[in-house]
Amino acid sequence: MAKSAAARVNELRDVIRYHDQKYYVEAQPEISDLEYDRLLNELKQLEAEHPELVTPDSPTQRVGDAPVPYLEQVRHRVPMLSIENTYNVDELREFGARTTKQLAGEPIEWVVELKVDGVACALVYENGVLVRGVTRGDGNVGDDVTHAIRTIADVPLRLRDDPPPVLEVRGEVYMTNSDLVKLNQKQKEKGEPPFANTRNCTAGTIRQLDPRIAAERSLRMFVHGVGYCEGVKADNHAQFLQEVKRYGLVPTPWYEVFDTFDAAVEHCERIVARVHELDFEIDGVVLKVNRLEQRERLGARSKSPRWIVAYKWEKYEATTTLKEIKLQVGKTGAITPVALLEPIEIAQTVVSRASLHNFDEVERLDARVGDVVVVEKAGKIIPHIVRVEKHLRKKKLSKPKPPEKCPECGSETVKDPDGVYIRCVNPSCPAQFEERVVHYASRRAMDIDTLGQERVRQLIGAGLVKKLGDLYRLKMEDLLKLERMGERSSQKLLDAIETSKSRGLERLLNALAIHMVGETVSRILAQHFGSMEALESVPVEKINAVNGIGEKIAQSVFTFLHSDAGKETIDDLRGAGVSMKALTQAPSGGPLSGKTVVVTGTLANYSRDAIKARIRALGGKDASSVSKSTDFVIAGEKAGSKLDKAQELGIRILTEEEFDQLMGDA
Repeated sequence: MAKSAAARVNELRDVIRYHDQKYYVEAQPEISDLEYDRLLNELKQLEAEHPELVTPDSPTQRVGDAPVPYLEQVRHRVPMLSIENTYNVDELREFGARTTKQLAGEPIEWVVELKVDGVACALVYENGVLVRGVTRGDGNVGDDVTHAIRTIADVPLRLRDDPPPVLEVRGEVYMTNSDLVKLNQKQKEKGEPPFANTRNCTAGTIRQLDPRIAAERSLRMFVHGVGYCEGVKADNHAQFLQEVKRYGLVPTPWYEVFDTFDAAVEHCERIVARVHELDFEIDGVVLKVNRLEQRERLGARSKSPRWIVAYKWEKYEATTTLKEIKLQVGKTGAITPVALLEPIEIAQTVVSRASLHNFDEVERLDARVGDVVVVEKAGKIIPHIVRVEKHLRKKKLSKPKPPEKCPECGSETVKDPDGVYIRCVNPSCPAQFEERVVHYASRRAMDIDTLGQERVRQLIGAGLVKKLGDLYRLKMEDLLKLERMGERSSQKLLDAIETSKSRGLERLLNALAIHMVGETVSRILAQHFGSMEALESVPVEKINAVNGIGEKIAQSVFTFLHSDAGKETIDDLRGAGVSMKALTQAPSGGPLSGKTVVVTGTLANYSRDAIKARIRALGGKDASSVSKSTDFVIAGEKAGSKLDKAQELGIRILTEEEFDQLMGDA
């Protein structure tokens, strides 16, 4: 009997560890929570009947039997140094330039990771078994919190897939916002005060002497670094993250590798707009040299390594009331829920609304009208709702339902296949059309000056614009009949509309608001096909074959071009005289071929987008930062640190006029 019990115990442990891997590491669970609990309960029962079979690495041993008397101090075999921080892009670029100089002439890959706002800890595994968990402490000595670490569900007690004899990983222990909401509801039920935020709750929990408290609070951990190891196979950081994932640990999410520091910095700027997608707190991003051998040669200062920097942003938080959830129909028919808030001041600006992005986000937050919500602005830029303070919900509130009909035109709605957005499928929806016209006229599309939201609404309301081509049929006498439209403002609008005809194919493709087509895709398509006629004439496979164009994007472009509405729009614009050809491109033979150009300051005759477009049209590369590889800098008024850097490096500096003279008629 004991022999068969031992076999079943080992079988259950292997199965449970497999499902832990699928759930926590791969995010692809194969069984329900109920089925998982049945397996775990069967294992617990067998171990209770056969205590001699219990081992420290069994999945049942997440919670210790008794509190530890105190936290012991443990010295790190390799110091856990802090990270150099910066809140400024220019300082970030200085770090990149300094590192490049230290590794002169060598290609450097950069990894960008999220900077999770939690508690830094190190885990030590020997022969695949967890033996110790230690906080960072002062970098040399930390607290032994193994008893608490063992309660974290996504920290394996035994590793999989032939791990090295000694493996020390470093990472961040954190709590999700969803779990903080649940914990605060329990706190309310017990008559105890709520926790202010996930960071403070995690820091207090990990140092609790009683592991049962940690087990109740659902901590998590991401791995993002390496400590003392014997037998690690990876020779760069990205490989290391994949290696520890195979062992059953959870690597930090959203990490990406870039060939240049400039590309890494640009990616950092984009991450801020995606913060709302996360159910855990971050306070910035981290940039790391990828190759471990280069890190060794770069070494460390007394407190921080020379191969890593954190680009942090200030987080500003406030609590307010959700007054209403308004539905907004976008240019592609996507129906976005928008939170209307009791006005609250955050980072010296009054916030009264925040996008809820989609109804999956509303469901995740469980946001309801009347709720108290925590609103955050990351880097003083985009407000978003972090969580709902459900413990402050004093009465039953109605749960918002996804719309079955468009709030503007009453048409049926559909949810994107394999997507999160609910859309109005009526191409004649007036709300969609208004947003499409606004987008068409926007600065990064056809750049029609003075044609903003209110003016578009006025033109549509007067029946003057029923399709995009009508913009090019507007007359002075039409505009003069409108409120607040005199002869001067009317002429200015007509001139701007006329000028927009020559923006070229790249701008036009972006302006048409084709689903999944933005500036980058538009540029790729325009450069590859050269004209709308060429793009219209090819099958979807030819579009998909273009480097940088995926299958879904190709299908979206093809569907638009060959739909009745798409063909009608393009023919109408073509008939109105809108250019359907790409602006002259000279990537291999233009006057700027092979040249890298940086623009700084305000120019008199070019918008920032226009000067960049001209640089590309002349064969050059428009860069965002000054380095030794920069060929020259175009400097306008109020040029700042980029100009100083160019002067320091002896790079040629041109005024706007000198640039035009140099390029001549090119």
